[in-house]
Amino acid sequence: MGPQHEAELTRRMIALGLRENDLEEVFVRSGGPGGQNVNKTATCVMLRHRPTGLLVRCQVTRYQGANRLRARELLLDKLEQIQRARAAADQARVEKLRRQNRGRSRGAKERMLADKARRSLKKAFRGRARFD
Repeated sequence: MGPQHEAELTRRMIALGLRENDLEEVFVRSGGPGGQNVNKTATCVMLRHRPTGLLVRCQVTRYQGANRLRARELLLDKLEQIQRARAAADQARVEKLRRQNRGRSRGAKERMLADKARRSLKKAFRGRARFD
């Protein structure tokens, strides 16, 4: 996780409009593999995005710095997913309105009129029998 990785992370944060001030970072002790290091040091990173309330917890590695970067990646992934879902919902709503307001095609109009004519013939035969 070198400088180019951090630059990519910064670029993604700028693209989403995420500021470092919006993040609340807490370090806690993690559990699991890692030996004495994870028992003594706070390597687990809990990252909260204040505006949305999203919380990410990362304890993938034994190193706090690596976990900090990974937590930011996870948070960015979640925010991007939410943004994509919102954009897809907006697009679906626009498409639905477009379909609803679209006029009927010539073939559909002709079929509709033919069905109406058939229905009116059926109804004409329902009357009382006439003996002239």
